[in-house]
Amino acid sequence: MEQINKKLLVLGSQGLVGTAIKRSEIINQKFIVHYSNRAEADLTNKKEVESLFNGVKPNITINCAGKVGGILANNTQRYEFLTENLLINLNLFETLKKYENSLLINLGSSSIYPKNSKFPLKESSLMTGPLEETNSAYSLSKIVGIAMGKAIESNILKTINLIPTNLYGPNDNFDSQSSHVVPGLINKFYKAQENNDAECIVWGSGKPTRELLFVDDLVSALEVIIESNPKEEIINVGSGSEISIKDLANKISLIAGYKGKVVFDTSKPDGVLKKTLDSSIISSLNWSPKVELDDGLKRTYEWYREINNKD
Repeated sequence: MEQINKKLLVLGSQGLVGTAIKRSEIINQKFIVHYSNRAEADLTNKKEVESLFNGVKPNITINCAGKVGGILANNTQRYEFLTENLLINLNLFETLKKYENSLLINLGSSSIYPKNSKFPLKESSLMTGPLEETNSAYSLSKIVGIAMGKAIESNILKTINLIPTNLYGPNDNFDSQSSHVVPGLINKFYKAQENNDAECIVWGSGKPTRELLFVDDLVSALEVIIESNPKEEIINVGSGSEISIKDLANKISLIAGYKGKVVFDTSKPDGVLKKTLDSSIISSLNWSPKVELDDGLKRTYEWYREINNKD
């Protein structure tokens, strides 16, 4: 790790990844860390972004910010997902290119890869085919961000794009209209259990598989990236195992103690059928995930239950 006088800026500090970075003893001991959120700086506003960077003057920036969501949100708010994330990219790079010898670690999404790519998804498959239509607007904004980083001279700014698989954990977005698969299911089964519902309806057939990663494991990958400073511009971060939506729903149902019937609504879209990543690059840097799926799901569910019981 670098010396303690190095400054690290975390954008999107109140979200899933940002709050997990706050739990990292390594990062918080080795760096002067500034955690920024929307209340301090709206990243779609260039003047606010410039003011933030002029005040902090970071050597390293971790960008966890952006408009994100699940199948429903991505498919019904296409314009908003595209334009808001493009604005963030533009303002961020326009500001960062004024600094020399800066490192940006940009968090992307596995949705950037073409829908017909071979599995596991390799970094080299980027832009080799059409995207999955349901989240193509969001994916395009992330691809543009990667292209922006490549277009800036390396002596001014080095950009590493981490592409995590499906993340989950405490402080995730559990909203029923905009959440990803794990928080969405946790929210469903928590409410079904609390209301003693006879049925709990899950979108889709349950057949698609997802590779899931507990968010603290992504933070340990960030620690490795900062330490090793790899030459690669795009690096996948996956758990190496996958589970069907059906099996995932059943696991969360058991954790919630739900006794009703789990019903899969096949009239709703499945989304991408498979999204497994090739994580050989990050693995070669001596990184591996530590949190088992059952443990991670229990920890996330208990966090969500405790938060709801406080209300």
